[in-house]
Amino acid sequence: MADTDPIVIAGAGPGGLALAVLLAERAVPVVVVERERELPHDLRAGTYHPPTIEMFDRLGIGEEMREAGIAVRRWQVRDRKDGIVAEFDLGLLADATPYPYRLHCEQHKLTPMLARRLEALAPGALRFATALVDAAESGGHVAATVEGPGGRETIAASHLVGADGAGSRVRKVLGVEFEGFTWPERYLVASTPHDLAPHGFAMNAYIADPEEWCAIFKMPHRGPPGLWRLAFPIRPEIADEAALDAVFVDRKLAGFVPALAGCEIAYRGIYAVHQRVAKTFRAGRILLLGDAAHINNPLGGMGLNSSIHDAVNLADKLIAIHRGDEADPGALLERYVRQRRGVNIEFVQSISIRNKRLLEERDASVRRERLDELRAIAADPIRARAHLLRTSMIESMRRAEEIA
Repeated sequence: MADTDPIVIAGAGPGGLALAVLLAERAVPVVVVERERELPHDLRAGTYHPPTIEMFDRLGIGEEMREAGIAVRRWQVRDRKDGIVAEFDLGLLADATPYPYRLHCEQHKLTPMLARRLEALAPGALRFATALVDAAESGGHVAATVEGPGGRETIAASHLVGADGAGSRVRKVLGVEFEGFTWPERYLVASTPHDLAPHGFAMNAYIADPEEWCAIFKMPHRGPPGLWRLAFPIRPEIADEAALDAVFVDRKLAGFVPALAGCEIAYRGIYAVHQRVAKTFRAGRILLLGDAAHINNPLGGMGLNSSIHDAVNLADKLIAIHRGDEADPGALLERYVRQRRGVNIEFVQSISIRNKRLLEERDASVRRERLDELRAIAADPIRARAHLLRTSMIESMRRAEEIA
């Protein structure tokens, strides 16, 4: 028998909204509570891998996302002194996906699309300025206590999903440990409209250097050049205020591309970087997804994608449970944990950590060996394709499906 209680989702980020859309499409009652008064304007994430682009079609926003974004077919690994080490062409994956490219489009453009889609499917389901306060499971439902403009209320929910970010209130209510560590350096991100293509840069490039690496992404923006986003590590002893100083940022940019000296800076920001995975993604009818369940450094662009992948995986299971099609709902939800936690540790954490260590390697012999290996992989179409299947997250999706 179908459950009539709504599923409550804490957090209106990409993962929470994607889950809500998929549930609403199948007439599953849903309530999304977001503590902020409007959708957060996140300028950090914005790279989508082929499996995620496919999921946008299922979410009903595929065409809109592709029109708003930039298709990036080639990406590079470079050495700061020697230039291009390896260039990979995602066209090698044309037989594995209808979208053999990365799509660059800022997260703050994605979430409004999902919110509009949710509103069309379930008017009023998204409640702003409403925070989850507490939750407890009892009698076959979850009592989710929320506080909003009208005061405090308790919603009887069939399930509660914490999609409320790295500082997740849901995870804290459950008392689930967020295992892992925080990197000692922070990341400085600066965006400029100065076109880097004439300087030989692909629209996605990673520059290795033992003293100071850099990651470069081209993002859509008004005008043909778009915005080029550069991310650098900042040593722990440098204060945020000093790192954000215009002269300091200008010097950093010019250190990688001399032509950027004195260029226009459209945005600059600094943030801490973590590698953490929740000890479990579930306690009974309460579940975690996205940053509430796992966070990682952005080298490889896997964090935001993983949130969407969590949402699609969990949606299918919650829909089956809601309809009464599943004899053992608990076992099905445990499969979500095994699949999504398992591939996050096996793929997302390991690849993002490896990417960072590749760029910052100080041992000259190890550095040379790793860069030579990348050259050899890029030069061999069979090995390059295998590398792209892994780095594009296609392999992790396949692996999750294999987990019973």
